[in-house]
Amino acid sequence: MNKVYFTNVTSIGPMAPTFYADKMIILFKSDAPEELKEFCIVHEKNELNDEVAVGDTFKIGEMEYKVTAVGDAVNKNLRDLGHITIRFNGSTEADLPGTLCLEDKDIKEINEGETLEIVR
Repeated sequence: MNKVYFTNVTSIGPMAPTFYADKMIILFKSDAPEELKEFCIVHEKNELNDEVAVGDTFKIGEMEYKVTAVGDAVNKNLRDLGHITIRFNGSTEADLPGTLCLEDKDIKEINEGETLEIVR
């Protein structure tokens, strides 16, 4: 199993969990503008070892989700900003370039210190 992406959650913006109802989370590295952090799952480390691809597995702790679509800007945005939107909708086409779509499953609540990774 190859590790495509790896990070640790450093904080949860107070508004970030409100997106769970829309089956969505927003990731941003800790250098995000302060006004955006309140809506994001914030992380520090931003290790992208390969291009994210359909069929990879996104893990929140031990919970696993299959990647169903990768927007055109996902890999660049992860590498440069640590910033993407993740949709848990099972779509095979990303609606926006910075969107990563995962299988349609309930979102596991994300906590500070949790590991997020993408494996192949």
